[in-house]
Amino acid sequence: MQAPQSRGRPRLPLADVVFCAVLKVYSTVSGRRAMSDLNDCQARGYITRAPHYNSTFNYLENPLLTPILKAMIEESASPLKGVETEFAVDASGFSTSRFERWYDAKWGREVSERQWLKAHLMCGTRTRIVTSVEITDGAAHDSPYLPPLLNATAERFRVAEVAADKGYIGKRNLAAILGVGATPYIPFKTNTTGKGPELWRRMFHFYMYNRETFLRHYHRRSNVETVFSMIKGKFGDAVRSKTPVAQVNEVLCKVLCHNLCVLIRSIYELGIELTF
Repeated sequence: MQAPQSRGRPRLPLADVVFCAVLKVYSTVSGRRAMSDLNDCQARGYITRAPHYNSTFNYLENPLLTPILKAMIEESASPLKGVETEFAVDASGFSTSRFERWYDAKWGREVSERQWLKAHLMCGTRTRIVTSVEITDGAAHDSPYLPPLLNATAERFRVAEVAADKGYIGKRNLAAILGVGATPYIPFKTNTTGKGPELWRRMFHFYMYNRETFLRHYHRRSNVETVFSMIKGKFGDAVRSKTPVAQVNEVLCKVLCHNLCVLIRSIYELGIELTF
């Protein structure tokens, strides 16, 4: 809910704010060039008023937009709940225009490194729809984000399989996947032994003595790599926003745009009627 306003120019409706932000990211052009598309959308009645391009940037800095975009990503995947039962999870980085600088005493000079964000997401392996997503800083580990991504997916989908790389192997993640009634396909590291709790031993023996079957299911994990390639290829692998909140919202807009493209393709390829 938006806070009441007593002075200044009236705020845009929240629906128009989200529409303009997503359209700007979808167009992959600058804010000035996106104004022609926004004016056309206003003429068609999609939005009440086309905001100034600086207003679109300002709205992206609103933290209230973050949970709305995440909810829209999850909701946009729901029409495919009758299609997707096998899922994959992974993370990938999006670069920013900000740099982190420090003095390196060893080399006696200043060193700079570009800052970047990491998108953790779960997707369906048939249509490559993104079912849940979390955005963190670039140094965040991948493994702890599997349970929340899985739980968000399980609210709308029947999860039968989950594939992930070795970075996600752990008792907590295996238990979370089995807890929703799914089978985990996560390879063990080379130094792993069969010692441990019953769940750990059972999954390790399945991995060791049913390798061909395991790899056939695990190969579906490559679809999540395709998802990141699709997002970055269409909407860019970097964000233009400068502030941390706006950068997170911009990445979420990219993921939402990807889901919209997948839905449009599914309408024609699978004959799906979209109902939300």
